[in-house]
Amino acid sequence: MIAQISGTLVQKVPGEIVIDVAGIGYQVHIPLNVFYQLPEIGAPVRLQIHTHLREDALQLFGFQDLAEKQVFLLLIGVSGIGPKLAVNILSGIPAEDLARALKEGDQVRLMAIPGVGRKLAERMIVELKDKFANLAPAGAESVGTEKGSQLMQDAISALVNLGYKKPEAEKMVREVLTNGERSLESVLKETLRRISP
Repeated sequence: MIAQISGTLVQKVPGEIVIDVAGIGYQVHIPLNVFYQLPEIGAPVRLQIHTHLREDALQLFGFQDLAEKQVFLLLIGVSGIGPKLAVNILSGIPAEDLARALKEGDQVRLMAIPGVGRKLAERMIVELKDKFANLAPAGAESVGTEKGSQLMQDAISALVNLGYKKPEAEKMVREVLTNGERSLESVLKETLRRISP
């Protein structure tokens, strides 16, 4: 599975780009907010990737950071929302605003997003309200830098994938980060050392 792509931007149109990596052009579907942050053609670019596999297609969806990718993954977990609609939703509302609207149950704000009607807005609130409430807020207190919060999310995600409960993983990763660990490998090693009896 492709999780990240770094390469040269060779083509960009709203909703879709091509990144050249060692002579291979990867077509990546992106939300509009990612499109507006792209560099000029020929410049290096790096995106977080979700690989979506269907019977008839392999599609890549790109995001500026893991937080946005996490929001996308929560969206496609809602019945009736596929990857294309999730990208449209993220194109119509910034991830932070979407999280706020879901936490507050703001159906009117959700219905203002192109492609989201009343029933889908209700379903999104019901299925995602609690999940978004558990997402760490932007600029979580643990580490002030963007790199630090990215590192925290990566570490928590890895621990959850290993089977640890998210609240326990968050608590331990916060403690390890306050001790000055700065690489994902060192954070995971130290966290696992503390969690294991």
